[in-house]
Amino acid sequence: MTLASILALGFLLGLRHATDADHLAAVATLATRSRSMAQTVAQGIAWGAGHTLMLLLFGGVVLMLGAVVPPRAGQALEFMVGVMLVLLGADALNRLRRERIHVHAHRHADVDTHFHAHSHRGEHAPHDFARHEHAHPRGFPARALLVGAVHGLAGSAALVMLSLEELQSPALGFVYIAIFGLGSILGMALLSAVIAVPLRMSSLHLTRAHDGLSALFGLGTVLLGGSIVYRVGFALA
Repeated sequence: MTLASILALGFLLGLRHATDADHLAAVATLATRSRSMAQTVAQGIAWGAGHTLMLLLFGGVVLMLGAVVPPRAGQALEFMVGVMLVLLGADALNRLRRERIHVHAHRHADVDTHFHAHSHRGEHAPHDFARHEHAHPRGFPARALLVGAVHGLAGSAALVMLSLEELQSPALGFVYIAIFGLGSILGMALLSAVIAVPLRMSSLHLTRAHDGLSALFGLGTVLLGGSIVYRVGFALA
């Protein structure tokens, strides 16, 4: 294979990498905190940025030093991903239980109609539920960035080995990892847009549909994380 074809393959593998079950579960659960499709896509891009940043930092250091990540260290990192997924899913389920989440279609004078899922915890009077003058949460999705970084740390060992096998050069291996990371960012941005569709459509059916999706994402993430913890924990024992 030529160098160009290897790098192109890296980009395509990055796209596919975004569809791994643990990645999808994490971003789908993070999406339950989003207030719009744009915010959901931003969560996916932030996950991809954190994932790529950690691949470049950790993987780049390993490449330049010519070191090999011990198998047990790789398993320990994968175990950490499992624990993180359990915590993410449990947080989503606990938020549903703790806060009375209300979903409604909503628009401002200068933007298109969109939907909001926000808490009415502490509100008791019926008219409280009718008031929808609320601030729009803004800011960088740091949680998604951190989750992506943990995933990137766990996957860097295997990616470093693959890049060295294909290119036999630390410098080209670093370029391969960067292109792979760009593919994963694009892939997760596209998948986040897909995830946002049912969340947005659920606004048409209001709270029950949205809560059901959020519970499904949260429970699925807990189960997947638990299976990783069990499988890797058994191997580490």
